[in-house]
Amino acid sequence: MKNILLLLILFSSFSLLAQKTKNGIVYKEHPGLSLIETFNDALVSGDFEKAGSLLEDDFKIRNGVGTNKDFKGWSKTQFIKNMEWWHNNFDYFSIEKDLPAYPDVIEYKQGDQTWVQTWERIYAVNKNNGVKVDMPFHRLYYLNDDYTKIKSAFEYANQNVFNALYDNNYERTNGTIYINHEYINTVRKVMYAFENADYENAYSHFADNSSFYDINDPWGTNMSLDEAKERNKELLDRFEILGFDEIGYPDYLQYEEGNSKTVLSWWKFRLKRKADGKEILLPIHYSHRFDNDGKIIGSNAFYSLKHME
Repeated sequence: MKNILLLLILFSSFSLLAQKTKNGIVYKEHPGLSLIETFNDALVSGDFEKAGSLLEDDFKIRNGVGTNKDFKGWSKTQFIKNMEWWHNNFDYFSIEKDLPAYPDVIEYKQGDQTWVQTWERIYAVNKNNGVKVDMPFHRLYYLNDDYTKIKSAFEYANQNVFNALYDNNYERTNGTIYINHEYINTVRKVMYAFENADYENAYSHFADNSSFYDINDPWGTNMSLDEAKERNKELLDRFEILGFDEIGYPDYLQYEEGNSKTVLSWWKFRLKRKADGKEILLPIHYSHRFDNDGKIIGSNAFYSLKHME
């Protein structure tokens, strides 16, 4: 009996997995694609009369991730007004395919509906605040029976882009700049400890998990504290430190957003190359980030290797 039950379960599962029912056809070439391309071209060129003529009078467009169950969508008039807003407030407006993705037309058998799904990218630069929009978005267009007009649409896009546009339309502060601060003192202590070959003291101001970036390294390449120590050792094998001169004055930026803490400083390194005794002046800019305990957790160094050749 147990074996019979097992066979029944296996055959039942196999039957469920094997069942497939077609519910339409997916097209990569279709008159519906031409309709959407014509529609987008009209929007980009600012021909809103033509774009409007390709929408049904009761057209609605909805946010595909909206949570308001009672919202029926924006009307044809509201949509065209929104596109006019893009043209009035942005330069270089364009809508392009977000390659390698490409649009599809799906003709559903159930419900006898035709939908176009697209993966596109809007590019524009705000005229007022200079914020660049380079935003991927996905749309689903529901077409009429002869593929000449759009009945409705769903749009999926990152709404945070619009928050950035809004935030940059007015002046606001983002923390405090200090000309004198404990963290500025820490950076000076680090620099002059290196100047005096007191490396134990210098490294004591860094957190164990601190990271280091050198502008001459590939973008995104970061060193650990141990790796930074090894690189500094290699540098000291080639150069003698004659002294470090502070240029201008450092700034400590205590940011409101993200609660980050950064000291910016500018220096002139006086070095002597051991190979030929040539003295070198190396301008360098540092950005040191601090944690809440006053330890340095990140160091970015900006300078040109050309000065050291």
